Parts: sequence; C-alpha cells; structure tokens
Amino acid sequence: MANMKKYVAVSVISSIVLMFSSCGGSKNESQSEVKFETMTVGTDSIDIVEKYSASIKGRQDVDIMPQISGRIIRLCVKEGERVKTGQVLAVIDQAPYLAALRTASANVSATQAKAETARIELQGKQALFDEKVISDYELSLARNQLAVALAELEQAKAQEADARNNLSYTKIKSPSNGVVGTLPYRIGALVSPNMAQPFTVVSDNAEMYAYFSISENMLRRYSACYGSIDSMIAGTPEVGLQLNDGSMYKAKGRIETVSGVVDPVTGTVQIKALFPNPDRELLSGSIGNVILQSPKTDAVTIPMTATVELQDKIIAYRLKNGQAEAAYLTVDRLNDGNRFIVREGLSVGDTIIAEGVGLVKEGMSITPKNETK
Repeated sequence: MANMKKYVAVSVISSIVLMFSSCGGSKNESQSEVKFETMTVGTDSIDIVEKYSASIKGRQDVDIMPQISGRIIRLCVKEGERVKTGQVLAVIDQAPYLAALRTASANVSATQAKAETARIELQGKQALFDEKVISDYELSLARNQLAVALAELEQAKAQEADARNNLSYTKIKSPSNGVVGTLPYRIGALVSPNMAQPFTVVSDNAEMYAYFSISENMLRRYSACYGSIDSMIAGTPEVGLQLNDGSMYKAKGRIETVSGVVDPVTGTVQIKALFPNPDRELLSGSIGNVILQSPKTDAVTIPMTATVELQDKIIAYRLKNGQAEAAYLTVDRLNDGNRFIVREGLSVGDTIIAEGVGLVKEGMSITPKNETK
C-alpha cells in the first residue's frame, strides 16, 4: 500500500513537470514567431519646402520729425492717406519765423549799404593815394574796412538763408511716397526736433520686405545647391508668404539680400525677401511665414513610423546579424508630415524595422516579415 502511494505521488509530480515544460515550450515558440516588417534604406528625389517666421516692413519706413519748434496750426492729411514726395503733412505757426526772416532781410540790406559805402571810400582813398595826398597806411585801412563790411554782408546773407529755411520748415513735408501712419499730435500741440515720439511715420509700402533668419548650416546647404550665395539669390525660385491668419498671400516674392554676418547669439543669418503690395494688403509691422523651396535633391528618407523618440532623440532600429541595433539619427522633417530626411545615422542599403519600433529593444532577435518598399 505504501508503494502504491509513492507511485501515485511520483506520477502526479511527473505530470506537473510535463505540464510546465509544455507551457514553457509554447512560450518560446510564440517568441520565435514575433516578426517585424522591415525596409531597405534608399534615396528619393524630393522638394524641400521650409517655413520661416518673418517680420514684414515697408520698403522704407521714415520717421517724420519737425526741424523747428512750434505749435501745429493745421493738419493737411489723415491717418492712412497716401502721400507723395514733398506733400505737406502739417503746418507749424509761421508768425515768429516770418518775423525772423524780415529781420534777417533788413540786416542784409543794412550791411549791403555799409559795404557799398566802404567801397566808395576805398575808391576815394585810392585816388588820393595815387596823387600822393595820403599815405599807404590810410589806403590799407580803407581796404580793411571794405573787407569787414563784405564779411558782415556774407554773415547777414547766411542768417537770412537760415531764417528762410526755418520758415520753410514750418511746413512739415513727406520725404517720400507712402502711407501716413498714426498722427499722435493734433492742432495746438507743441512739437520740436527733440520729441521722443515722431510726428508720424510715412511707410513706402508699394513693395514690402519680409525679414527672416535661417541657420548658418541651412544657408550653406542652400548655397551649395547653387554654387554660391550670389547664385542662390539669383536662382532661388519665387518664395511664398503665409499671413498671420494662416492664409497665403496672393503674390510671390523673391530673395533680394542675404546678410553677410552670422548672429553670434542665435547662429542665424538674416535674409530679406521683397514682395509687391499694390493693394496695400500687407501692413508694415505685421508678421508671417516665408515659404522657401529648395531645388530637387536626392536625400535619404524614412517614414516617421520607422522611428521612436526617446529623451529628445530620434531612434531607428537596423538589423545587424539578425538583431536590432539602435541608430541615433539627425533628421529634418519633410513638409509632407510623414517622412524624415536623415542627415546622419543611416546609410543607403541599411535594413531597418519599418513598423512596431516601440516594441523593439537593443539586441532583440528579429525575424523579418514582408519588406516595405
């Protein structure tokens, strides 16, 4: 009876061992059946479209500052009005400047008379000297008196010209074609050349500049496509402009200048694009995005689904001897929103895991499924 019990116990233990062994075998078998789709890394001919934040300014924004002091007695334009070069914007009280001009003109007349008198006296002295009636000293004295009178005349004429200029400055004029900005000073306000705020701003907005910055490395890539920065300026396709509300501006622009200086703080270079603005749709001081397209180029691209982001690093897994090897990538985003341009980390011909990358770990044995093209 004791032997029977012992036999039953051994049989039960053997059955349990077999059961666990069977379970373990199923687990290993399921592990070996885990497969991943893979793809071979290659190059594509792509159009790279980049978007850069831009500030929009008039071709010429001129701060209008009065050149004399006085009170405004008349405003001749309204805010937002188109003006031409030389058009009067406002008039400053002219009374004191008219008086100053009259005084200066009177001084010119007086000094002219004085100079004429000195000339007549010199002629008389010269005749007496020729007849040896007076000495050379008296003749020289007469000459000096005429020279002084002529100098005083020139000084008086300069003061008259200055007074006339000041009178003309009582009319504040536009130095260029453009659109009048805000008019913070009204009739009766005291203005002067030393005001903290300009009288107004005239913006020449028939054409507008969009200023944006790109990295030094990106500039080198663009210039390498064309051979030089000058060739890049001449050969870059027309650029687009996305307005602040997300809509696209109807007219295309062109790159006009590239700064020759790299900002030491940001490591960027400023570029200026010129856009036509016949309908005044673009406003000076607004912001937008410049859309810049580079020429077609061959680049290594992979789908974003073939990568995983860990601690701000973009990682893909390539197959090496049947195992997963992490490849840390340097990438740029393509404008289609689905692919990366791989700058560093992968080579043409590498086989990488195309889907399910989040489940992969370094060194994991991989069984390729169907390869994705």
